[in-house]
Amino acid sequence: MHRKVLDEELIYLVLSVVEEIPIGFVSTYGQIAALIGRPKNARLVGKILSMSEYFGKYPCHRVVDHSGRVAPHFKEQKRLLQEEGITFRDENHVDIKKHKWKIEG
Repeated sequence: MHRKVLDEELIYLVLSVVEEIPIGFVSTYGQIAALIGRPKNARLVGKILSMSEYFGKYPCHRVVDHSGRVAPHFKEQKRLLQEEGITFRDENHVDIKKHKWKIEG
């Protein structure tokens, strides 16, 4: 019997990690995937974040791709990040070296 890929347990696991990203920092889809024990599922993390509004309010704007690029369809993401003190190295890329969330442990 196949287990659904997007069950609520997985969704809330991803969102609980996103909730921990501090103001002034960003994480990547891959970093979150690795933190939940699914290092090859960065796209799945992105899919979950695209549906996050149905599960509550989470700081999904703090998640970018591995190069620091903001999501092209998320028009408010750049403004939200800038309001939190995030700087950009160009029009669409966060200064990932400066702002990437470093997980303790």
